[in-house]
Amino acid sequence: MQRHFQILVIGGGTGGIMVASQLKRKNKKLQIGLIEPADTHYYQPAWTLVGAGTYDFNKTARPMADIIPSGVEWIRDKAASLDPDHNSVVLASGDVLGYDYLVVAPGLVIDLSLIEGLEEAIDMGVVCSNYIDPEHTWETIRNFKGGNAVFTQPTTVIKCGGAPQKTAYLAADYFRKQGILDKTKVIFATPGTVIFGIDQIRKTLTRVIDRYGMHFKPFYAPYKIDPHRKVVYFKYTAPEEKKQLIKEDNVLGEKMTGDSVVEVPFDMLHLAPPQAPPGFVKDSKLSNDAGWLDVDHHSLQHKRYANIFGIGDVAALPTAKTGAAIRKQAPVVVENILKLIAGTEATNNSYNGYSSCPLVTAYGKMVLAEFDYQNNFTPDPKLKRMLVFNSAKEHWRLWMLKKYALPYLYWNKMMKGKSV
Repeated sequence: MQRHFQILVIGGGTGGIMVASQLKRKNKKLQIGLIEPADTHYYQPAWTLVGAGTYDFNKTARPMADIIPSGVEWIRDKAASLDPDHNSVVLASGDVLGYDYLVVAPGLVIDLSLIEGLEEAIDMGVVCSNYIDPEHTWETIRNFKGGNAVFTQPTTVIKCGGAPQKTAYLAADYFRKQGILDKTKVIFATPGTVIFGIDQIRKTLTRVIDRYGMHFKPFYAPYKIDPHRKVVYFKYTAPEEKKQLIKEDNVLGEKMTGDSVVEVPFDMLHLAPPQAPPGFVKDSKLSNDAGWLDVDHHSLQHKRYANIFGIGDVAALPTAKTGAAIRKQAPVVVENILKLIAGTEATNNSYNGYSSCPLVTAYGKMVLAEFDYQNNFTPDPKLKRMLVFNSAKEHWRLWMLKKYALPYLYWNKMMKGKSV
């Protein structure tokens, strides 16, 4: 017999736990089931610090059993397929769960196959990534002796889009402290056109790049790695009027084939791996053409199925995929579900695309980029009152926020459904 839940949540990450916790705080009588196969919940924003040797990896992990809200039934299985026409979810085990309301929050998945040679490079330990093993990143940085240190990111959407450059800044600062920065060429290569899309933040980061003598390479889209020769290949996507000729015997040892392929040798390579929506979402009736959950940008309600909501990285929202975004999305989803249960329409359309990126620029310094759908710089009023300064500038207080305050708020407020 098919089991049925009043509210079914897919995903035990930040989005799923926040929504389940807030719903239970609003109404303890709600019957909620949460689908999550993992035994451990990770606070992934701290992995940048783990990769720089300044945070204990073990402190980023908690047993999933301790995170699931009291009164929420934990279904320890994977969602395999979605049947929104029959209000049901098929699990990997073959069991079928029914629901009145569905919250889809499985995050995204890493797909190493999208860059040729990446999986082999990871297995060989030639490439490091905070997204996969931040402790290996720290080991790589700590043992680096000089040469080309390349930091890059894929053409796909990634969670925490600023993380690859944060790692570059921290590594450069570590190399400076070790006295090897003058023997190192730190390269940040990105498919993007600018270092950051907000003017106030971009000006600060440009100064940071200059301070470390970094080589900033826009329009560099990685597509292949040769782990044996230690070469990363990029498609050079700059328009003709912006293309720069790569000369022979250049300081980085770059080589260009034709007008669109650049080879860069590396002594160290940190890469954010390509990421994609989970297959069960991509292959369902709930996805848009790109495979992401097709929700309204302001209400988070699905565009075709009114009893379904999406939150977090899986949602097709034109903003950065961060925990800070989820913090603003969760109350909207919760209020709209409660409205539907009460027999009224889901009229909360207040999510404005808010997200934030804590850009660590050195040991003890950080910039906080906060923005909305229009890329307006939108500092949180509560945070601004507490910090009493311009968060678009580097400051040690922001470092303290990143290292100490945000983890505390995450575990003790966000995961428990309390307002932050």
